[in-house]
Amino acid sequence: MADPASNATDARRVMALVVAAGRGIRAGGGLPKQYRTIGDRMVLERTVTALLQHPRIDGVRVVIHPDDRSLYDAAVAGLDLAAPVAGGATRQESVRAGLEALASTEPRPDIVLIHDAARCFVPAALVDRVLDAVDDGHGAIPALPVSDTLKRVADGRVVTTMPRDDLRRAQTPQGFPFPAILAAHRAAAARTDLTDDAAVAEGAGLPVRCVAGAEENVKLTTAADFARAQGRIAGAPAVDVRTGFGFDVHRFEPGDYVWLCGVQIPHEAGLSGHSDADAGLHALTDALLGCLAAGDIGDHFPPSEARWRDAPSHLFLAHAARLLRDRGGVILHCDLTLICEAPRIGPHRAAMRARIADLLGIALDRVSVKATTTERLGFAGRGEGIAAQAVATVRLPGELP
Repeated sequence: MADPASNATDARRVMALVVAAGRGIRAGGGLPKQYRTIGDRMVLERTVTALLQHPRIDGVRVVIHPDDRSLYDAAVAGLDLAAPVAGGATRQESVRAGLEALASTEPRPDIVLIHDAARCFVPAALVDRVLDAVDDGHGAIPALPVSDTLKRVADGRVVTTMPRDDLRRAQTPQGFPFPAILAAHRAAAARTDLTDDAAVAEGAGLPVRCVAGAEENVKLTTAADFARAQGRIAGAPAVDVRTGFGFDVHRFEPGDYVWLCGVQIPHEAGLSGHSDADAGLHALTDALLGCLAAGDIGDHFPPSEARWRDAPSHLFLAHAARLLRDRGGVILHCDLTLICEAPRIGPHRAAMRARIADLLGIALDRVSVKATTTERLGFAGRGEGIAAQAVATVRLPGELP
């Protein structure tokens, strides 16, 4: 894996392939969505410009529908791009056409980033995360956790509830070693059931890593998506930055492990609580609910309800994060402090940060976990329990007071 410190000096040749051959008419407006305007610029122009401006990307090539050449020329006028590539009847055919075009030019890229034209708000940091995870033996995709409960439905009736802990919502750009993804697409040419390039890679046996996606990296699909994007560009509604605070405490009871920040830690005692008693995630859940002025964890998951007995606390945190996303919010940072004499937190801090970042769908550098003692004072100092406090900072759309 590339060293993140090499961001500005990545010696590998990186090309971005933008897939813009679809019809995309669900968004309305009478044009394929990549040629609709947000503010005074077409979506495709915004997408291509974001990639061209990234210091680790050496060039961008676009795959278009043959009928859209005049729209394409208008969208990218003045940008330094190679001639566009004519796409096929499916996204998979279009990507393969773009890869073949890259293969016929010199020098060939070492890495290719395959990106949807309709994701025009791709953050530079997300591109870095993908590139840092790609090497000769691995591809990489950005993805977000699934926060909604998933149901399998037949004939309009729920058949079963699906587990979602290991599910992710895939985004683009998806990055791959160029020779491997070219060979994978060639081998999959006869298939029509592969919905993204990671699936093509998986079918060819190329392992694919998953890195944190970004909520703002939305794929513009519906008229509502465009309305929100217009508001974002126009600067209305105003950005509302909020901070929330959470605190929680649980006493020790007989046991041989504790849950803290989503990580199971061996210990000479357990923690007492109606759920799994994860004081860290409880405090962080309350901090996020505080940002929304949405009560506390007990309002949403009453301890009087048997269904929450022994429940994993990541469900509570995912619920608070979903409420935030439903309001159009973005988590900017969270900072959590665990207060206890034991167990030792240091050996588990990295795993805790990674678990929280994964649950919230944010970058690792936006999660802080610390620990302290009370110098043997109070209930924590006497080893009777563990306390946790958390601060969350979020950005919400809305009118400022």
